[in-house]
Amino acid sequence: MEQYKKDFIDFLISAKALQFGDFTLKSGRKSPFFMNAGAFVEGEQLLKLGESYARAIHEAYGDDFDVLFGPAYKGIPLSVACVIAYARLFGKQIRYCSNRKEIKDHGDAGILLGSRIKDGDRVVIIEDVTTSGKSIEETWPILKAQGDIRIIGMMVMLDRGEKGLESDGSALQEVSRKYGFPTGAIVSMKEVIAYLKEKGELSDPGLLQRIEAYYHEYGAKEEV
Repeated sequence: MEQYKKDFIDFLISAKALQFGDFTLKSGRKSPFFMNAGAFVEGEQLLKLGESYARAIHEAYGDDFDVLFGPAYKGIPLSVACVIAYARLFGKQIRYCSNRKEIKDHGDAGILLGSRIKDGDRVVIIEDVTTSGKSIEETWPILKAQGDIRIIGMMVMLDRGEKGLESDGSALQEVSRKYGFPTGAIVSMKEVIAYLKEKGELSDPGLLQRIEAYYHEYGAKEEV
């Protein structure tokens, strides 16, 4: 496993963004872990988060893209933090863009904020966690309405490795198949569990049994 992934897992735990216990998700599933991207609120945390995304995007998609699109609302700070980190780490000037939930009719009018997207732009989408692909259903028509653009790929913080809503594949795999662009994550839950076991920080037999049972029921077949 790459060092930046190990560092990111440690970062998730120290920031309490990833917690283990008993949680009820929006989907109704009872989960032994929970990812809260809203835990990153301090400057140093956002700097490290942006760098982690930038390294993952650089490794997965290289530098041949123009715009980083972060869907409202959580994608707004993620996209800003990442383009700053991208310039710092790789010397590449990427424009950020996000959408508004409501169209603004004065001043900086329209549905977009940040950079405009134009014909020929190559776009990477940045999200926190994708569990159902619903946000992409909203994002896709917004992006395609901007012109003749190309979606290079999508990057999320954590791949939970659960089956999606329409198949036994993961939500990320469903998005990739449906919309025709690659998807990736800084880390997968499978990597998180393996790394924490290796460090001896995930040794509670009861918790491990709940995790195993959860993936037995909800795990994506291709990944778990």
